[in-house]
Amino acid sequence: MVNAASEIGWRIGHIMNYGDGVYGGIYVAAMYALAFVHNDIEFIVEEALKSIPKQSNYYQCIADMIQCYREDPNDWKKAWFEAQKKWTSDIGCPDGVFMPFNIDATINGAYIVIGLLYGKGDYGATIDISTRCGYDSDCNPANAAGILGTMIGYDKIPAYWKQGLDKVEDLNFAHTEMSLNKVYETGLRHAGEMIVRNGGRLDGDMFTIKYQQPEPVPFEKSFEGLYPVERRRIGSSLTRKNREVTFKINGSGFVLGGRAMKNNNLPDVVLEIEVYINGNLYEVAKIPTDNRVRRHELTWNYDLKEGENNITLKAKEIPDGYRIETQDVIEYSKNKPGKLIYY
Repeated sequence: MVNAASEIGWRIGHIMNYGDGVYGGIYVAAMYALAFVHNDIEFIVEEALKSIPKQSNYYQCIADMIQCYREDPNDWKKAWFEAQKKWTSDIGCPDGVFMPFNIDATINGAYIVIGLLYGKGDYGATIDISTRCGYDSDCNPANAAGILGTMIGYDKIPAYWKQGLDKVEDLNFAHTEMSLNKVYETGLRHAGEMIVRNGGRLDGDMFTIKYQQPEPVPFEKSFEGLYPVERRRIGSSLTRKNREVTFKINGSGFVLGGRAMKNNNLPDVVLEIEVYINGNLYEVAKIPTDNRVRRHELTWNYDLKEGENNITLKAKEIPDGYRIETQDVIEYSKNKPGKLIYY
């Protein structure tokens, strides 16, 4: 029921993602859905891609990995290097812009696919390859192994990878009342309801699934027409004595990284800074010192007039023992700078 999976993924994915970030979840869900009714991992990888709009970066990246596999099905490192060269330059995640870091859905989707294709149905090899590709290397092998495990069935998963499960299946996850066994029960109940809702049926302990041909979800693109052009260090601290920082950007947008800090013996507070753009108050940013509710970037604006813009941060009250650290500023432009490759 690949389209039913896509419909749920579309709604849930937009709680915290857009564009390729949503497509990553939909593609993985589509592979899971197809794995229940097919036993050819290459077919599953290719057929699930029909759920993704062809003009998206996500589709094109996965298509590249499939093509790499067709050209050389024995060298996964070659596919990995092609992915690194072409698909690791980020736009929207500040930690990954002009930096060797990426948790973007697109590149990590490539690493799931590399594991599935080059693992050739071997459970351990699939996990090993997806893990060694790097980046989000807990989720990627977990997804690859989950899809392959769904295809072959639980009984055919090698015992090595299931050892110890029986000892923890009744233990609740931290801070929850859910154990693995409760997750199994909940998942089975939800799956049964979805099967019936989408035209299937339940006969005793057997499900009949009504097959669906994959259809692409709508196309959307994040940060369209916006290009990162420079990353540089600001590195100043706002304190009780030094309460103002000013810098310039040349472009149409910026993101300033940073964080609120405190001495160890002090309680958590929320510090405030006034952000002025070209002399006008843009926002009053609230910056918690508590890392659990932190504001990862101090301030940002992607919709400025192209050209020179002056940014000023003015701290409000900062007690002794507290500070706001500014880190890197990333400048954006509406003018495409040309092809940039970072790996």
